Amino acid sequence: MKLQYKTPLYLIMCGMLSITACKKDFLNVQPTDRIATSAIESDTAVFEAFVTNRYIGERLQDKEGDGSNPGFGRGFEYSMWSSLTDESIYNNDDATWLVQRGQLAPENLGGAGVLWGRSYRSIRECNYALSLLPNMPLSAGHKTRIEGELKFIRAFRYQDLIRNYGGVVLMGDKVTNLTDNLQDPSLFKRASIKESIDYATAQLDDAASKLPLNNDGTWMLGRATKGAALALKSRLLLYAASPLYNAGTWANAVTAAQAVIGLNKYGIYTGGYGNLFLINETNETIFARLYTKNANHTHLEIANGPNGYGGWAGNTPLQNLVDDYEMMDGKPITDPTSGYDPTHPYANRDPRFAATVLYNGSIYRGQTIDAFIPGGKDSKDGPDNWNTTKTGYYLKKFMNDAYPLQNPWGNAGFQPWIYFRYAEILLNFAEAANEAYGPDAVPSGSTLSARTAINQIRSRPGINMPALATGLSQSQMRDAVRYERRVELAFEEHRFYDVRRWKIADVTENKPAGGMIITKNANGSFSYTPKVALDGRSFATKHYWLPIPRAEIQASGGQLQQNTGY
Repeated sequence: MKLQYKTPLYLIMCGMLSITACKKDFLNVQPTDRIATSAIESDTAVFEAFVTNRYIGERLQDKEGDGSNPGFGRGFEYSMWSSLTDESIYNNDDATWLVQRGQLAPENLGGAGVLWGRSYRSIRECNYALSLLPNMPLSAGHKTRIEGELKFIRAFRYQDLIRNYGGVVLMGDKVTNLTDNLQDPSLFKRASIKESIDYATAQLDDAASKLPLNNDGTWMLGRATKGAALALKSRLLLYAASPLYNAGTWANAVTAAQAVIGLNKYGIYTGGYGNLFLINETNETIFARLYTKNANHTHLEIANGPNGYGGWAGNTPLQNLVDDYEMMDGKPITDPTSGYDPTHPYANRDPRFAATVLYNGSIYRGQTIDAFIPGGKDSKDGPDNWNTTKTGYYLKKFMNDAYPLQNPWGNAGFQPWIYFRYAEILLNFAEAANEAYGPDAVPSGSTLSARTAINQIRSRPGINMPALATGLSQSQMRDAVRYERRVELAFEEHRFYDVRRWKIADVTENKPAGGMIITKNANGSFSYTPKVALDGRSFATKHYWLPIPRAEIQASGGQLQQNTGY
């Protein structure tokens, strides 16, 4: 059984409600576009539907929530979070270029402008549900699970706030109402980053103690589990130990990752790296958002497909990312002994490259990607050339060739968005263990070292990259971890936060947005000429954190402290 999130709550519950009256009162009409609070507070089925719908948030911006409302972070939208990084650019802008160009401001955050409002709205809704829970006629055991679930969701919203804004306002269990003093200074006092993370991780400890280990017939797939709570804690404590945050220890991050590994429930999926992102349930997936017909997400194949197939290009991978994929021998393309051939730049690369990026010569839907000029069907010489990639590449990861690309409406948009998977936990462990103990030390309570954790990922069947050798220095292992996160987790909403927490964004995000011009020569060979795909890319120190929207500062009467530099 799977938990499917549907946008309008009333569609889920309308069959549960009836309105009867012996007298008509035309001035007292029950709204039909929402559920009465009295129903939520008295009907256990309506209440639980309200709880499970907290996994999704309100649609607050144009061109988001296509098919169903947004979840945590950004997920599958037309412009993905990757297009605010050196992974990709969004071909048609959609308010992403201003972020890439360092032009975001409290008055205009572009595609990054909804996280503050959506998160605090959801936190208030979780607090409201928690306030009702003690009086609901549910079994004690089920109440305990729901309490853990709500605290997990609330902590996840705090994660969205912390990793974008730094220290945040901690609401506790308060349910704010319109009749309250909405200028109360306590509503706007920002905690420190450490206080914010300590609060969220304590909530996750509580949630983990209350949530079940497994999804089953009484706890549907898609609802949070113990592993989900511990995985979120692992991520937060990794962030806490990182240079930007400086609010925790690497040893604590090791312990948090080990808590997930020690469940002995998850592993590396062996059915193919690309297939991992098309399947609702695998041994690697810890927590994901699921979709179904009438509750789908953006139709990825047409939104990101090549123009020669009728696609709109969408999130087009940058040369910056392409150049970072190692050769199959484990050496970077800059190493003269790697075997890299600039006249055949895509040959013999880390297999995750071909599973992530469509490049000139890729086999796609029974044809070959022709991104070359002159005459390539997937170039500016092809059909619908306003949808031609600006980078020379198209996105492959997440695409399901079984779904129609043209006229897909209602027949696509069902891939899961994976929030946490086991490979991320191994990467969290490897990074923290290396920083705390070095590459080859096995921390107390673990059976892995940083190096062996990385090698589990590199040895995935179908990838089979060379194992990292013993004897690496801590600095070399740090580079290896950062490489693995770069390619293994590409387009999964990690890069934006990784380069910031490592405090290297002033380097990576100031590099030009690279692309490639592919020219077909008279003899059938190809020439490759680097280009700038989007001009003006820029990153300043203040961009390590997002600005709080100006409207929020104004609503506080100036009490809410803005991030430095805005």
